Amino acid sequence: KQFEEVFVPGQADPIRIARQSEALYMLQRIRDEAHRFAITYHRQLRAKRMTKSVVDDIPGLGPARRKRLLKEIGGVTAVKKATLEELEALPWLPNTVARAIYQRVHGVA
Repeated sequence: KQFEEVFVPGQADPIRIARQSEALYMLQRIRDEAHRFAITYHRQLRAKRMTKSVVDDIPGLGPARRKRLLKEIGGVTAVKKATLEELEALPWLPNTVARAIYQRVHGVA
């Protein structure tokens, strides 16, 4: 095969590019860079999901409550700054769970 065929949106027939062409080499480099970029982004997303949080493994705080807590309070840093009263004021969060969160993030036994 002497030519590579490159399909362009909106055109029925492909563009034929010689295998030794500089244009083909450039297209391959662009493709490889786009692929590298996508893989790097995916790895970063996966690494974020795998990191542990201070609010993980708190009894009574499952995935749904944890997600809601972080969304309503404003993230892990905001949870760490929240007072016990602020946590207990959340109507959907039982006071026992609010105390458990407060004790975990403040190191209170």
